[in-house]
Amino acid sequence: MSIGAAARQNCLTANDWVCGEYLRTRSEELTEATVQHVWITVVSVLIGLLVAFPLALLARARPGFAGPVLGLTTLLYTIPSLAMFSLLLPVFGLSAALVVTGLVLYSLTILVRNILAGLDAVPAEVREAARGMGYGTWRLFREVELPLALPALMAGLRIATVSTIALTTVGALVGKGGLGNLIDEGVQTTFKAQVLTASVICVLLAVAADLLLLGAQRLLTPWTRVPKAAGRSRRLLMPRIPAAGEGT
Repeated sequence: MSIGAAARQNCLTANDWVCGEYLRTRSEELTEATVQHVWITVVSVLIGLLVAFPLALLARARPGFAGPVLGLTTLLYTIPSLAMFSLLLPVFGLSAALVVTGLVLYSLTILVRNILAGLDAVPAEVREAARGMGYGTWRLFREVELPLALPALMAGLRIATVSTIALTTVGALVGKGGLGNLIDEGVQTTFKAQVLTASVICVLLAVAADLLLLGAQRLLTPWTRVPKAAGRSRRLLMPRIPAAGEGT
């Protein structure tokens, strides 16, 4: 055995924190765990958005529901993950659905509040101008309010996504935690390279997801990054309200 090969093998034998041989011999295991982690995160966040939007719109349209909706979503967020999964266990069993449901419930408090904050930040005069030009409720929401609420909405989505990536590791309690499975196994067996590698990948996923969503936010809201001195150009980039009778 060459000196280099012996050194690589020794890092596993010595149980070093940084070990290239671990990456080489366990690449398939790492890839599988990473894919599961990403899948659970994406599904949880997308379902969270689908649930949060109607709740936010209900709270906005019916102020009497705002308190209960925000209170319930906040209460769900305060439940410890172990207790949450235990409560959901009789319904979903030891499955990925158990983890996804728990993560969806945790994401609601962030998403609902940010959607409401974004919609409430739309200037009243903009709404009145749109209504004066014949905009109905749905068209007003789709073409005026939603575009202007995007910065707050995307900020909430970024926070919810990064939070979900971190919380997904807790799914290791039921064997559906993606990289959390490797971290939990490594901690129990004191396998240092596995714990460090899985943890680093988890952090990199969070950073990559945040940067990706930030890039999407900049593409979707070009008017937010135009210098103040270019006021006229900024107005041209903002969502335009067509004149009365223009379009459908």
